[in-house]
Amino acid sequence: MTGNKLEQEAKFRIIHLDALADHLKALGAICTQARTYELNLRFDTADGRLAAAYQVLRLRQDQHSRLTFKGPSDPNSAVSSRHEIEVEVGDLGTARAILEALGYQVVVCYEKYRAAYQLGEVEVSLDEMPFGTFSEIEGPNENSIRAAAEQLGLNWEARSKLSYLAIFSTLKDAFDLTMPDLTFEAFAGQAYALEKIGLLPAD
Repeated sequence: MTGNKLEQEAKFRIIHLDALADHLKALGAICTQARTYELNLRFDTADGRLAAAYQVLRLRQDQHSRLTFKGPSDPNSAVSSRHEIEVEVGDLGTARAILEALGYQVVVCYEKYRAAYQLGEVEVSLDEMPFGTFSEIEGPNENSIRAAAEQLGLNWEARSKLSYLAIFSTLKDAFDLTMPDLTFEAFAGQAYALEKIGLLPAD
């Protein structure tokens, strides 16, 4: 979704992703995106100014290409709440070249597969990450997100406000991992206990 908005969402670790998809369909949720491969490129300056300011500059390629800026997350919110500006771009390679000409560089790339459903006023994403499966619920406010989680039988206390790259960084620290990027190839044949970093299953 493109635009200028306040993004509010919560992330849940999911063990049985297919069962959650079935539950969504049983509730009448509309599939807005079939399972799609996604490539994300995170940009920053050489001295890490964006990371230091808790800001995100990202190019994403799935069915479309999008450029996204995110501001710092509100530490007092029960869900991840941050200003987001997003615009669709016609060509990812050209957009990358513009960012690099402005002094930004790719600092990490990450992959996932995502399917998306609309459930009333919230969007529910089903994500396959190299280190596990998750669901993100995005809505207009905390109450709508919490209500959707309850509808889906998810444990609200197991939610996470961390981004996937923050989880990746925490995982690397916990298990002394050295791979630079969050890719399926890097994690092939490996499994890590996410409980060790406080990510408990919500389903």
